[in-house]
Amino acid sequence: MDQPHLTAALSAGLEQLPQQLQAAARWVLDHPADVALLTTREQAKRASLSPATLTRLAQRFGLSGYDELRAIHAAALRQRPEGFAGRAGELMQRHGDEGAGAIAQDMFAALTDHLRALREPDTQAQLERAAILLAEAQTVFCFGLRSAFPAAYMLDYIRDLIGAGSVLADGAGGRGIDALRRIGPSDAFFAVSVSPYTRLTLQAAELAKAKGARLIALTDSPLSPLAALADATVLVRTETPSFFHTMTPAFAAVECLAALMTARKGAAALAAIARHEAELHATGTFHQPRAAKRGRK
Repeated sequence: MDQPHLTAALSAGLEQLPQQLQAAARWVLDHPADVALLTTREQAKRASLSPATLTRLAQRFGLSGYDELRAIHAAALRQRPEGFAGRAGELMQRHGDEGAGAIAQDMFAALTDHLRALREPDTQAQLERAAILLAEAQTVFCFGLRSAFPAAYMLDYIRDLIGAGSVLADGAGGRGIDALRRIGPSDAFFAVSVSPYTRLTLQAAELAKAKGARLIALTDSPLSPLAALADATVLVRTETPSFFHTMTPAFAAVECLAALMTARKGAAALAAIARHEAELHATGTFHQPRAAKRGRK
């Protein structure tokens, strides 16, 4: 069942439902984006209903449970108008209908849900597999363009901090892909891209694979063109009530990867961090507050 058919069924059967299920159906009909993005518990709270009531509603219409109903709405959300302009129009319409507070609450609720998904066993296994490849690589070439750049930059920054070989192929001056001339079978290519996928990132990934490097992909779908090439894939969710995809889960995944990778590096990483900190302190990189003056006697 798709969302239009479900919406039609809910609307047609609304008056025949018991009072509590009517309230649940109205919630679903009035808040399709929330149904797709928020947890069942959060939706029940906002609708002043119990989670069990939402489950009963879904089962009343032939679904296995409320998770299936949410999945139908999430699929419809992924088929929103193409392009940022079309989704921005939706956002502005919603801002006028519901106000800034509703959008802000839903943004943070969606992010909370996405970050919680990173704790699922499948994602944990993906993170562990990727961390092993990153830790074993002689050099990691980090590649992420446009909104994906901060995630790639963070991994490169932390690898440098722990004394591990790293190259940030950032494309400055159009030379980003040139760095891959030096990549080989003992190296890894860490690529970040989410829909709409950046063409140059895919070209760089193909080149790295052709040179024998391991590919670690941080992307948003098992059907992503990066995932099809990857030796290890970490999937993150990106949909929000806004017109623009979120990179917050990707950034969080990189921080977790960096922690796992550092732990696997062991004593060598500890020594490198100590040297790095000493150099930063010696060069006065960070602000050091002056000691408080002693009070006069």
